[in-house]
Amino acid sequence: MAISDDDLELVRVERTDHRADVVIDRPEKRNAMNSRVIAELTAAFERVSGADGVRAVTLLGAGDVFCAGMDLEMMRERVEADSDIEHAFPDLLSAVESCAQPVVAGIKRAAPAGAFELTLPCDLRVLGAEANYGVLEVKLGTFPHGGATQRLPRLVGLSKTKEIVLTGEFIDPEEAHDIGLVHEVCPDVEVDARARALADDLCENAPLGLRNAKRALDAALETPLDEGLALERALGRELDDTADYREGFDARLEGREPEFEGK
Repeated sequence: MAISDDDLELVRVERTDHRADVVIDRPEKRNAMNSRVIAELTAAFERVSGADGVRAVTLLGAGDVFCAGMDLEMMRERVEADSDIEHAFPDLLSAVESCAQPVVAGIKRAAPAGAFELTLPCDLRVLGAEANYGVLEVKLGTFPHGGATQRLPRLVGLSKTKEIVLTGEFIDPEEAHDIGLVHEVCPDVEVDARARALADDLCENAPLGLRNAKRALDAALETPLDEGLALERALGRELDDTADYREGFDARLEGREPEFEGK
């Protein structure tokens, strides 16, 4: 399903200074993902990735809930009829993962199953203290196969992943923080504001440095060490002659805050 910039109906993209907020806007369905939402989210991330002036991105849900997961009616129809969801959802996760800028997820109240998997490609995650967060598919006659069995071990290790996936139980938010799955736990009513604040903090850093650091970090677990170190050096050299590099060191020597321009 091709979505143009003017066709977004269930997803909003909002700019505030150097931050872009991608917001699932289907609160009457607790922001559950149907085919339209998935297509619009994909289009939104493709639009903001590398966009001029955007230094960090948040992924949020309108209203009281981040996302209730996949639309149950859509999932039932998936068994009864051909569906492009098998390709569309992985394409969405790839779009989030390949976003040039850091992505911060704000997870309030609920993010089960597919919604949980949607947060895994994000770079940082803020979780509500009362949120239902985890994969329960083994209780529904299947297992999570939208990326959880592959991305989650890279975040928390294989043993903890097996516990999370095979029990089908939600993760206690404080435990999610302790194992490094999420980076902050706060009251659910504060999640969106905290996610935005974290993204705004990232926006204060050099945008080219952020992007190249993310590229190097994303390659770390997929690349042999010697190749990863070579990539790191190459990405570092790309920045040596930039205005931001000079500005960063000049500002430090002059005792002032840098004014980065992404050049």
